[in-house]
Amino acid sequence: MQGFSLTTLKNEKLTMVAIIAAIVGFYFEHQILEMGKAAALIAAIALIVAIVFASMRVAHHAEVIAAKVGDPYGTMILTLSAVAVEVLILAIMMNAEPSPTLVRDTIYSAVMLDINGILGLAALIGGLKHGEQPYNDDSGRTYSVMILTAMGLSMVVPEFVPEAKWQYYSGFTIVAMIALYGLFLRMQVGTHSYFFSYSYPRKGRKDAAQEDAAAAEAAEEPALPSILIILFGVALIGVLAEIMSTFLNTGLKGSGAPPALAAIMVAGISAAPEILTAIRAALANRMQAVVNIALGASLSTVILTVPVMEALALWSGHPFTMAMTSVQTVMVTITILAAAINLNDGETNAIEGMTHFVIFSAFLMLSILGL
Repeated sequence: MQGFSLTTLKNEKLTMVAIIAAIVGFYFEHQILEMGKAAALIAAIALIVAIVFASMRVAHHAEVIAAKVGDPYGTMILTLSAVAVEVLILAIMMNAEPSPTLVRDTIYSAVMLDINGILGLAALIGGLKHGEQPYNDDSGRTYSVMILTAMGLSMVVPEFVPEAKWQYYSGFTIVAMIALYGLFLRMQVGTHSYFFSYSYPRKGRKDAAQEDAAAAEAAEEPALPSILIILFGVALIGVLAEIMSTFLNTGLKGSGAPPALAAIMVAGISAAPEILTAIRAALANRMQAVVNIALGASLSTVILTVPVMEALALWSGHPFTMAMTSVQTVMVTITILAAAINLNDGETNAIEGMTHFVIFSAFLMLSILGL
C-alpha cells in the first residue's frame, strides 16, 4: 500500500503543483492584491497554469477509465469531465463578477475552440502526416445537426423572446436541452453506439504491439484511484478558480482587455487536455477519436451548460443574455456549415483541417477587435 501511495504521489506532480498554488494563493491573497494590478495579473496567470495542470490530470484519469470502457463511452467520459470543469469555473466567475454575457460568450468560445481549433488543428496535422484519415461519417452528421439545433434554440431564438416572458422560454430551454441530451445519450451508449465508433484496420506488427501494450497498461491501472483523483481534481479546480477570479478581476480592471477574454480563458482551460488528446489521436491516425472529442465537447458544452446556467438564472431571478450577437451568429453558421460539409464523406484531410483552423483564426481576430 505504501509503495502504491508513493507511486501515486510521484505520478501526480502536476496535481501537487496545483495544490501548492492553491495554498499560496489562499494564504497570500490579500498581500498580493495590495501589491497592485500587475502582481494580481501575474498571480492570476500562475493560477490559470495551475488550473490547466489540475485539469490535465483530471483528463488523464478520465482517459484511464475511458480506456477500460472503450468507445463511445470513453470519449463521453472525457467530454463530460471537461464540461464539468467548464461549468464549475463559469459558475464561480459569475458569482465573483456577475456578467450578463459571460455564459453566452463562453459557450460560443468553446464551440469555436472545439470545432475549429481542436478539430481543425488535429485534421491539419494528421492530414499532413497520413493524408486522408477515415472515421464514421454517421457521427459527424449526428453531432452537426444536434449542435445546430441546440445552439439555435438556446442562443439564436432568445433574441426574439420578449423580455417580460424570458422565464417561460428559459424553462422551455432547460426541458428541451435535457430531452435532447437524454435521447443523444441513449443513442451514444445504446443501440446506435456504432454511430460513434470506427473499426480501424489492423496495422503492422510494431504498431499493433504498441497499441496492445498501451491498452494493457491502461487496463492494469485500478479504476478507484482514478475516480477519487478526478473528484479531488474537480474540487481543487473550484478552489483555484475562486482565488484566480479575484486576481483576474483586479488585474484586468481598467486595462482595456477584450471583453471576451474571460470567456475565451474559461473555454481554453477546459479544452486544454482535449487539445493534447486530439492531436495524439490524429498523429496515431485515429480520427474517430478526434471527431468524438471535438464535436462531442461542443455538443456537451451547449446542451449541458445551458440548462445549468438557465436554472441558476431562474433561481436568482436575473436572466443572462443568451442571444448571440450578429457576428457570433455568422461565425457559428459558417462553422456548422463547414463541419457539415467536411464531415460528410467519412474522411478528413489537411485542406479540411485548414479551413476550420482559418475560421478559428478569424474568431481570435474578431475577439481581439472586440466583436
